[in-house]
Amino acid sequence: MKAFISFLFYLLFALSCSQPETGKLYTLIKGGTLVDVSNNGKTKEDIEPAFVLLEGETIVDYGKWTKQIHVPAHSKIIDATGKYILPGLMDGFAVQNNQAYANAFLYMGVTSIIGVDGGRRGPFFFDAKPGPDVYKLESVGEEPKTLEEHLNDLHKLYEKGVKVVLLMYALTPDQLKVLKDKAVSLGMVCIGELGHTSYKEGMDIGIQAFVHTTRYSLDVAPKEMAMAVADEPFSNEMNSPKWKYYQYLYSLQPDDPALLQHAENLGNSSSFIIPTFSLLYLDLPEHKNPWSYPVSRILNPDDINNPAGKSTGNHDYPPEVQKNYTRMALQEYMIEKTYHSHGAKYLAGSACDVWGTMPGISLHTELESLKKLGLTNREVLASATSNFNKAFGWKTGKIDTGFVANVLILNKNPLEDLENLTDIQALILRGKEINRQDLLK
Repeated sequence: MKAFISFLFYLLFALSCSQPETGKLYTLIKGGTLVDVSNNGKTKEDIEPAFVLLEGETIVDYGKWTKQIHVPAHSKIIDATGKYILPGLMDGFAVQNNQAYANAFLYMGVTSIIGVDGGRRGPFFFDAKPGPDVYKLESVGEEPKTLEEHLNDLHKLYEKGVKVVLLMYALTPDQLKVLKDKAVSLGMVCIGELGHTSYKEGMDIGIQAFVHTTRYSLDVAPKEMAMAVADEPFSNEMNSPKWKYYQYLYSLQPDDPALLQHAENLGNSSSFIIPTFSLLYLDLPEHKNPWSYPVSRILNPDDINNPAGKSTGNHDYPPEVQKNYTRMALQEYMIEKTYHSHGAKYLAGSACDVWGTMPGISLHTELESLKKLGLTNREVLASATSNFNKAFGWKTGKIDTGFVANVLILNKNPLEDLENLTDIQALILRGKEINRQDLLK
């Protein structure tokens, strides 16, 4: 009997040694260039040839590839020789209304989104399979309330699983500080769209990011004008406080003292900014037709707020209206170039699907716009990848141990041309390779 038991013991031991990673699913990406997008795109420590080892949905190792690297048994091998490896892209402000939207995001390399919905964007579609990772955003502070009421609203969002709270116009500085501290204690992150609190006060309080150029430029306006916008931020009447403020922005010159001071404040702060240029992309001269992208064929223009014409790629605005929108778009570039020149830090967000912005496609037009500001290609890549980790602490946007295994393998170097971001050899979502051609069906 003892001999039989010993035999069983040695048999089980031998089996366990022959399959040491039984139950674990590994993917090894080997060869190619691992593009460095860390440190806000300031460093250039690419690795070539590189390897990235995935275990399930997580990156467990990466570095310089040599034949001495231990490859776990039964690993799936992806040969990336001659290719370029970087994290999946994140869209920092976008809606997902249906499966076609989810497919479009993924096809264009967008593996994560900060999800917004409501109003012109419609309800959010959470049941996409496959679909990008979603960090849900909802707002607190749209209307004046007591601090206790605002805190109660925040706690309800937390219980719903909301990851990002948009802190808004009605909040006073004291309320904003308490809400921000409470949100952080709950593991939520804060984006500001402020009014009764200045953006300088928001920076000092430690709000992680601000959204929309026209909104976070409110500190440049005279105090009385800013307060009027805070009380009525969304009216579309041409005589409304919002439009009077927009007309004021038209008049700004690059050497305006208030603009320069605000730019200095942004550059000296730890806060990131999300311009959402794509809202006015179609109003810029010589813009691309978004319907020319192959993935556009799965999108229905009826689903999109104010879509571009399919044949023209333009809005069907009267000439005078189009002139005003183009003027605003060009003025936003001037304003943002001033912020960038003073050291502002950027996150990429498309604002999809308002004013003709489109899932997946408009993140790439956003990156094109950031490039025009003067960001290097590497800094642009960081704005859609590692900067989200820097701003919010999320384990995404980097090829690093313990991070989510969202990975792009590109055929051509995105540091040479940002259009190479759409030439994707392989798309890996949470450790699983996705067939991009299937996404077009």
